[in-house]
Amino acid sequence: MHYLVTGGAGFIGSNLVDKLIEAGHQVRVLDNLFTGKRSNVNPAAEFVLADFTKLEEIRPHFVGIDGVFHVGAIPRIPLSIEKPIETMQANVMGTLNVLVAARDAKVKRVVYSASSSAYGDQKEMPLRPDMRPNPLNPYALHKYVGEMLCEEFSRLYGLPTVSLRYFNVYGPRMANEGSYVTVIAIFMRQRKAGEPLTIAGDGGQTRDFTHVFDVVRANMLAMESDKVGKGEVVNIGAGEQHSVNEIAAAIGGETKHIDARSAEARDTLADISLTTELIGWQPQIKFADGLRELLKSEGLEPVN
Repeated sequence: MHYLVTGGAGFIGSNLVDKLIEAGHQVRVLDNLFTGKRSNVNPAAEFVLADFTKLEEIRPHFVGIDGVFHVGAIPRIPLSIEKPIETMQANVMGTLNVLVAARDAKVKRVVYSASSSAYGDQKEMPLRPDMRPNPLNPYALHKYVGEMLCEEFSRLYGLPTVSLRYFNVYGPRMANEGSYVTVIAIFMRQRKAGEPLTIAGDGGQTRDFTHVFDVVRANMLAMESDKVGKGEVVNIGAGEQHSVNEIAAAIGGETKHIDARSAEARDTLADISLTTELIGWQPQIKFADGLRELLKSEGLEPVN
């Protein structure tokens, strides 16, 4: 098969490209390198430097493509608050352009990288796709609108789509700088520098951390499943909660508390029953194992 991966030079996208090529597929990467790195791109992939906010620039590259993995985005909550127009242009209009180009090229399916941030704060856990979304920041809203666009393109134009709501992805090539990085990456960078680990708020907030290799596998299953294609939304999470304090203890080192981050949910936890039913996916990498391997890859010895 011939696949196109937007954002294929980024964290999740480049790991996906590697696995697609390993599986024997032809892969075209479309990336403007805003957050991605050219060095992340598998040399066996075709690389196209292009911006998906420009429809006519990307349209030719969808011709002859069997399936599109739309991973590209500006995944930065603070930046989406500071620059709502620019980030919406990328995350919403960029998604619309990808869908238009895919529709016109008669692509067989689009797998969209959505976000669990669309849930916002909910009164009950675990989080299910049938819950009413409650986005707390522009980025969360952008990703939710992307889901709605996918569903509309399936319903109105017959373009098969499916949306995967990721829960706090971590693993090799994760960002370690910029205005939005995971707490794991921040703590790892601080420990390597001999600095205190900065815990936002009381550190009791929890997240459902999901290894990037599991996320990649979910994308590939979603592209192949005959039970999706009408704009369905499914969770991609490990189904476990881990607090910031727990992460700090596992990584080790002195800690200090800073002001809590605003416009974000206190807790997340994925219900993956629908995911298993529709695409046959369950996580395989336990968080303790994934974190241990990540620390070792960075030359850091796990504390426990």
